[in-house]
Amino acid sequence: MKTNLIQLFVRFAVATAFLSAVADRLGYWGAPGSNNVSWGNWENFVSYSNQLNFFVPQQFGLLLAISATVLEFVLAILLIIGYQTRRSAIIAGILLLLFATSMTFSLGIKSTFNYSVWIGASACFLLGTIESYLYSLDNYFLKKQKQ
Repeated sequence: MKTNLIQLFVRFAVATAFLSAVADRLGYWGAPGSNNVSWGNWENFVSYSNQLNFFVPQQFGLLLAISATVLEFVLAILLIIGYQTRRSAIIAGILLLLFATSMTFSLGIKSTFNYSVWIGASACFLLGTIESYLYSLDNYFLKKQKQ
């Protein structure tokens, strides 16, 4: 498989994982306790986020949950359309690395393996090393700039 298709696949894989997590915490995948639902609603997600972020005062819990959700949504869209792809991939990798570290300290290392967080972070960092993204807005704007 060519690099152009592989990087596109990685972009979509990370983006759909982020969008799925956002959909879950907003209840789109089903109610709490349903099959394949992690949170099922915003309140359960905020509680989980507070558990992961035990090292910050509780007052910041909601802010961190909102920040993570907005970042995941925005990064997913940027990766799908291929805009600021390298920067988006690196920021996504950092976000996943922070998530994995928090999970490790609050829930144990095994929890990070269950959700493949290290693999996601690694994929993002690897995506950030690619020189050009053929199927992207970045490439479109680069071609327009050269004309």
